[in-house]
Amino acid sequence: MNYDSERLRRQIDFITEIDKLKNIYRQTYVLGEDRKENDAEHSWHIALMAFLLAEHSNQKVDVLKVIKMLLVHDIVEIDAGDTFCYDSEGYKTKADREEKAARRIFGILPQDQSEEFYGLWREFEDGNTPEAGFADVLDRIQPLILNYTKDGISWKEHDVCKSQVENRYAKTSSSSTDLTQLALSLIDDASKKGWLKK
Repeated sequence: MNYDSERLRRQIDFITEIDKLKNIYRQTYVLGEDRKENDAEHSWHIALMAFLLAEHSNQKVDVLKVIKMLLVHDIVEIDAGDTFCYDSEGYKTKADREEKAARRIFGILPQDQSEEFYGLWREFEDGNTPEAGFADVLDRIQPLILNYTKDGISWKEHDVCKSQVENRYAKTSSSSTDLTQLALSLIDDASKKGWLKK
């Protein structure tokens, strides 16, 4: 393919590279089908949730920045793979795998965009801004909602305990009291229904 500029070539190369996100499958099932969602579906879903649920952030946030963060946060999984949130062994190498992936994949872009995308990803990972905190809550609650709506299917598949799921919300109340309370009420109900181990 012929490109008129190096910048456009790099942007198109990035666009084709991130299509691979559609082939990275998570442990969360989609509703209405018997299959797991892919990273692209997950990223789209939580980006839309940011637009829809911004009023539930404890602090005023730049919603566009949250959406950008959510759209790029899992791109590293093209190289690093998806680490299931209850996989303690996988988490031991997750940060290193993802950092290496971020450098390679965002490095495909022109320098200014490479720096912006890497910066958004790093901000999400570090979690030190209101936008990163709110993005993190959305990233955690989306699979919980889907799993709860599907009768705890992936919790049951992986023998997940109530305390494991509750621990994922230990620090989220500072970013969204409303969404944290919703999460804890769903977890409590899922436990009562026997979808989570005691």
